[in-house]
Amino acid sequence: MATDTKVKGPASYFPSIEKTYGKPVAHWFDLLNSVKEKKHMEQVAFLKEDHKIGHGHANALVAFYRAQIGV
Repeated sequence: MATDTKVKGPASYFPSIEKTYGKPVAHWFDLLNSVKEKKHMEQVAFLKEDHKIGHGHANALVAFYRAQIGV
């Protein structure tokens, strides 16, 4: 029986994010720590406006980050 080990959800974007922006996802999570009190879309806007991350990548990073910190 084969098992499906393909990464799903927001984490599936991580290889593309690292390749596109040249930084590990941990870098983006560190930046999100500085705005952790903001709402989801405010954090997405922060990544898009201040760090030029595309919307899909920013949203994936924020969704994963918020799930990890229990928001």
